[in-house]
Amino acid sequence: MSKVPVLVTGGAGYIGSHAVLALKDSGWPVAIIDDLSNGSRIVVPGDVPFYEGNIADRSLVERILAEQKIGAIMHFAGSIVVPESVTNPLAYYGNNTVATHALISAAVAGGVRHILFSSTAAVYGAPETIPVDEDAAKAPINPYGASKLMTEWMLADCSAAYGFNYGALRYFNVSGADRELRSGQIGKGSTHLIKIAVEAATGKRDHVDVFGSDYPTPDGTCIRDYIHVSDLADAHVLALQRLIDAPDENLLLNCGYGRGLSVLEVLDALDRQLNEPIRREMKPRRAGDPPALVAGNARLLKALAWTPRFNDIETIVRDALEWERKLETIQAAT
Repeated sequence: MSKVPVLVTGGAGYIGSHAVLALKDSGWPVAIIDDLSNGSRIVVPGDVPFYEGNIADRSLVERILAEQKIGAIMHFAGSIVVPESVTNPLAYYGNNTVATHALISAAVAGGVRHILFSSTAAVYGAPETIPVDEDAAKAPINPYGASKLMTEWMLADCSAAYGFNYGALRYFNVSGADRELRSGQIGKGSTHLIKIAVEAATGKRDHVDVFGSDYPTPDGTCIRDYIHVSDLADAHVLALQRLIDAPDENLLLNCGYGRGLSVLEVLDALDRQLNEPIRREMKPRRAGDPPALVAGNARLLKALAWTPRFNDIETIVRDALEWERKLETIQAAT
């Protein structure tokens, strides 16, 4: 089994840092580039080469590729907050699309043969059919989703022109934390439900806002497919190996469990962990939020020998809560 050196962009961020751990645990050589705009050095393993910088800095990326003899890139760097993308779309097209253009250019010049991209279910917009599969119409309803879809198009065109293969993994709602508490979600100003909820559980917030109670769902709140971050990281390692083993193939895969939970169901699960309720405040709908997003994951299960280990909302919220408590201790000591 060939294990080429892998550059992880955004490897000090939430999902990227878990991918680094999964790669290391499986014996892959790894290096990281991250500008620390939303990541943290505290989740970077001490034995992993780390470069502080932006992927738009082509000369830096080309130097890293040469120094580390990089054969594959896992690309996580970018902006991810949907409401912010609506109010500041230029930042999202810059950080996600234009910066990725520079990264792909450096990869082509450096002879990188495999690129695995962190895409999103937001490329589907508000799909008419749930669960949504990979062949559904791509109709993003916010600049975040549009910027990710543009990157998928760039990868498809450049793969055909320049001879590398690529994978685009379309995430649904990523949550939880590493079971050994080596990493978890730190992000500044998070809009992710479970992160916000565990911050409320540990006293960083006094309540959780629930955006919209009038959606066409059983309890009126949005439905999402929540996937444990460590299961997602495992899928990345398997997808990378598939790209290496089948260099003439590309991958487009939804990453989710294939079932949805409402906002209130997720908060109920955290209440059970705490044995007391988190205070909730009902708010108007938030811009750019579709009523429901649930993964059709049959293609993922068929393409990769992926067996989720943490497919349970109780586990997801427990791990997120334990990480948040550890993060409190870390931050208090610094």
